[in-house]
Amino acid sequence: MCLGMFMAILDIQIVAASLPTIQRALTISPSAMSWIQTAYLIAEVIAIPLTGLFTRVLSLRWLFATAVSLFTVASIGCAFSGGFAVLLVFRVVQGFSGGMLIPAVFSAVFTLFPPRLHAVATTIAGIVAVLAPTVGPVVGGWITQTWSWPWLFLINVIPGMIAASVTPFLLPRDAVHLRELFKLDRGSLVLLAAALASLEIGLKEAPQRGWTSVLCATLLVGSIAAMAVLILRTSGAAHPIARLSTFRRRSFAVGCALSFCFGIGLYGSVYLMPVFLGFVRRHDALEIGTVMLVTGVAQLVAAPLAAFLESRIGARLLTGVGFALFALGLGLSAFQPRTADFGEMFWPQIVRGVAIMFCLLPPTRIALGALPDAEVADASGLFNLMRNLGGAIGIAMIDTILYGRSWIYAEDFRTRLLRGDVTAAQAIGLDPKLLIDRPPGPPDEAAVSFVRPLVERASLALGINEAWAMLACVAIIGLLLVPLARDRASPQPAPSDRT
Repeated sequence: MCLGMFMAILDIQIVAASLPTIQRALTISPSAMSWIQTAYLIAEVIAIPLTGLFTRVLSLRWLFATAVSLFTVASIGCAFSGGFAVLLVFRVVQGFSGGMLIPAVFSAVFTLFPPRLHAVATTIAGIVAVLAPTVGPVVGGWITQTWSWPWLFLINVIPGMIAASVTPFLLPRDAVHLRELFKLDRGSLVLLAAALASLEIGLKEAPQRGWTSVLCATLLVGSIAAMAVLILRTSGAAHPIARLSTFRRRSFAVGCALSFCFGIGLYGSVYLMPVFLGFVRRHDALEIGTVMLVTGVAQLVAAPLAAFLESRIGARLLTGVGFALFALGLGLSAFQPRTADFGEMFWPQIVRGVAIMFCLLPPTRIALGALPDAEVADASGLFNLMRNLGGAIGIAMIDTILYGRSWIYAEDFRTRLLRGDVTAAQAIGLDPKLLIDRPPGPPDEAAVSFVRPLVERASLALGINEAWAMLACVAIIGLLLVPLARDRASPQPAPSDRT
């Protein structure tokens, strides 16, 4: 099961690293290129909260086998897509099927293993969940440079076939209840899809178009309205599409809030590093992935330590340590110079890599460990949805900072350079002698063309530092939420309300 989850998470990252190659191969316009990822993410975020419903219908065994099979077939379809429209269709299928694999794995941890093995099983699942985003850029860069872009999808075929053929023999043979599909509240399904799709598209467009633009404001307000109607509709439904009443359990609600904050920091950091290394340092995808492997190695080393400490000092204390370290690791990157590279990024990555395992494993136990088995599948979907939504909102916040602040820094540099400010020349990497010895009057076109890229990279670096500081603040908010959680709790009976 972890193999299937790793495959689904890795796919997002390796495709992101090679979007320009796919764009050139299929002659996709630059404005439409991002939809290759957006189509996947929208379908994924819709599927995640539906995992509990499909688990009740198909059983965990056949849900996972079906999802892996669909993901594998869709991967083949993506590889042989001859045009943009066909690729988008298969990306939607990929995203929907892949979205069910992640919560299914965490459901299995708490329903198939005895409590004494929860820490070990959660550690294994957690390593897979956070390692894939870290190694994705280097894998994607290597595949693109060594082979061709269709292999970004074809590498899923063999692992997918193995997972689809083996898991039916390993998972419990629970009964299939196809009649549950006839009880499906189709109106709630439409509301859920509309709310999450509008939110994803609104967050994607807001940094460039503006949060108050007509399109973005309509999408975001519409998403909130659809979600409010969905909550009211499911509160009285006999067969709700998702058991939202689980949020009444304090440990689960706090665990989801921690997952949301963690998602902002995790996906935000994985997004910021390639932006800095690619646009400021001018590294290619393979070089970027090599630098980011430090975080992955730190995660692997910290995983068994997290499992050991969680059983000794408790989930709540370890979560607090994790978010404190996470804030420190994110904050250290907020002071990185324009020339930062592997050496300057090494220790912040080490701190974040250790912190990530402390921020993922214990909150999962806090949120899901005390729930009755009947609620785990729905709760796992909601818990993982919060992490993904945190990531989407975090990236939108980062882009807002980069679009909104970088040009301000650039204008400041331009003004100071025209005044002959030597410190501004040093800040952008320009030889001060060139500024001192330049002829009087406005700079000519050749000088502007030479200096402009230096100003843009230095301004972007300063904007990225502000984004790192914002992520650190979110981690501090997560730290402040930790005392609200219960360290351990025994499973409680389901609330009388059936939502």
